Amino acid sequence: MRIPLSVPVLEGNERAYLNECIDSGYVSSVGPFVARFEEAFAQRVERRYAVACSSGTAALHVALQVSGVRPDDIVAVSDLTFIASANAIAYCGATPLLVDSEAKSWNLDSQQLFDYVAESARKGDPLPRAIEVVHLLGVPADMEPIRALHQQFGIPIIEDAAEALGATLPDGSQVGSVGEFGCFSFNGNKIITSGGGGMIVCDDERLATQARHLTTQARLPGASYQHDEVGFNYRLTNIEAAVGLAQLERLDEFLSARRRVADLYRSRLSEDGRFSFPGPVPGSSSSGWLASFRCESEDSRDLLLRTLNSVGIESRPIWLPMSVQAPYASCPRIGGSVAAEVGSTAMSVPSSANLTDLTVERICEEILRG
Repeated sequence: MRIPLSVPVLEGNERAYLNECIDSGYVSSVGPFVARFEEAFAQRVERRYAVACSSGTAALHVALQVSGVRPDDIVAVSDLTFIASANAIAYCGATPLLVDSEAKSWNLDSQQLFDYVAESARKGDPLPRAIEVVHLLGVPADMEPIRALHQQFGIPIIEDAAEALGATLPDGSQVGSVGEFGCFSFNGNKIITSGGGGMIVCDDERLATQARHLTTQARLPGASYQHDEVGFNYRLTNIEAAVGLAQLERLDEFLSARRRVADLYRSRLSEDGRFSFPGPVPGSSSSGWLASFRCESEDSRDLLLRTLNSVGIESRPIWLPMSVQAPYASCPRIGGSVAAEVGSTAMSVPSSANLTDLTVERICEEILRG
């Protein structure tokens, strides 16, 4: 039997809530589960407001728009990330400023970014209009230099926490609770899923209202179809919200299970000098989304990928950096080649919340044999 990379565990109230949607007739973007999901999610991640969206990418796009990002602006973002992080910037007509990774966590090098912005300010050069901080693979980024940039230069922070729901920072705060906006994804392979969908969270009622307005085609209240700006069809459906709410009720279980799986991989493989794992900022905790590690070389990584997939263990290389992707190859960059080195040698292995210790042990044996 094939062992998939990351699949949802649908064993809670999903079926009951879906039946409730069907019985009530509320299956589209109007329905009580959307509001219930938003309220419960905001409380869980320690924010005042939440706005449900059709995807994590949509959440990022709207958050950037509400943050004032416009054509020809520059937005700092991780070079090493899933392409949606950069695409949301491009949707605004802005240019990604690609920040290299730091070697320990693989997240963007926030100190390099701080130094770059401080030097740009000293010289009178344009500053990033916003900073999109990706918490890669569920590992929290180092937010202290980013917070300092916001305090000193007023640059808005958008946290791309698509992979990091439930992760915490050294002060105990939830990932997604630091920036003006936190953005999450509920794709089928994430910590929780609604089949698709995403969420914007913030603490400012005006910003939340503006974000909600944009997600509903910027339609004004009332019976007539009047719109005061260009909006987007980005609302989550009641059916998706019902699944998401049922999943959210079990978030702590999912986090505990994924962290256990990640710890098993780390304890079993880290003593082998061929493999190295990303390390979170001391005192922080990862969501454990996808257990990932670096191999000694691209060739050894690719050989291991072929070997695992040939025996029914789904595994995949980590993303290529944005700086080598065709749409973003000419974008400005900060830093050196760490992102490229990680991108060419790192891989992810099965991390579903329903994996047993015995299954993880079998996977580790195949990895060590490879």
